[in-house]
Amino acid sequence: MDLGLAGREALVVGGSAGIGLATARLLAAEGASVTIASRDAARLQEAAASIGQTAQPAEVAWFPVDVTADDAEARLTAHYGDGRSLDILIVTVGGSIRGRFDTFGDDAWHDNYNMNVIGPVRTVRALLPSLGQGRSPSIVLLGAAGAKMPYVNQVVSNVHKAGLLALVKTLSHELAPKGIRVNAISPGRTLTRLWLDRAEKLAAEQGTTPGGVIDEFAAEIPLGRFAEPDEIAQAVVFVASARASYITGQSISVDGGIGRGLL
Repeated sequence: MDLGLAGREALVVGGSAGIGLATARLLAAEGASVTIASRDAARLQEAAASIGQTAQPAEVAWFPVDVTADDAEARLTAHYGDGRSLDILIVTVGGSIRGRFDTFGDDAWHDNYNMNVIGPVRTVRALLPSLGQGRSPSIVLLGAAGAKMPYVNQVVSNVHKAGLLALVKTLSHELAPKGIRVNAISPGRTLTRLWLDRAEKLAAEQGTTPGGVIDEFAAEIPLGRFAEPDEIAQAVVFVASARASYITGQSISVDGGIGRGLL
C-alpha cells in the first residue's frame, strides 16, 4: 500500500534509537522528508547517517533537543519558525520506572511526569503553528500498554501514560477543526534498549541471564514474544499517514495481545 508520504515533512522526536529510529527509517523509506531529534547529538548524527544509507531521500536532517528541559520549546521553534510547515509530528520519548508505590518520593513522580507528559506537551505546543500549515497534518504520541492495563510495580508510569492518553483524546477534539489528527500508539513489551537494560539488571538481581528474564516476561504475552521496534513503527507510520484520515483521538494497542481489556 502506498501511504502517500512522498515529500511530506516529518519530525520524529526521540528518533535516534529504538522505536523512534525504526519509525524515522520507515518514513524515509516511504519518501518522506525526515528530521530526527533527541538529546544526544552524536547518536543523532549516527542515526541520520544509517537512515540515509538505506532510504531515499538519502539526507536526513537532525538537531539536538531535550524536551524535558525548560528551553525545549525555544529549540523546537528555532527549527520550525518563520512559517515552515510540518505535516507529521511523532513523539516517542518516554519511559517507565519499576518499583512499589511506597518506594517512590516526589522526585521520581516529577521526573517521570516531565518525561512522559510534559515533554510531549511542550513539543506539541511549540509545533502547532507549523502543523497548522501542514498537509493533512497528524500527531502521533507513543503511549504504553500499561495505560490501559496497569502493570504491577510500575505505578508511576502507569499513571502518567494514562494521562498521556487523556491528552490525546482532548487534543483530538480541540485540533479537529484545524484539520489536525491526534492519536497514540500504545506498544507492549518491545526489544528496545530500555527493556534490554532492565533485563540485565533483573538478571543480576535474580542470578539468571538477560535472555531468561526476557523469556519469563514473554511468557505472559499471548503471541509469546516481545515486539521488534519495526513492528511498532509500522503502526505509527500508518496512523500518521493520510491513509488513516478518519482515525483521530485513538490509542491503538500494538502489544501482542497482553492487554486483556475490551477497550
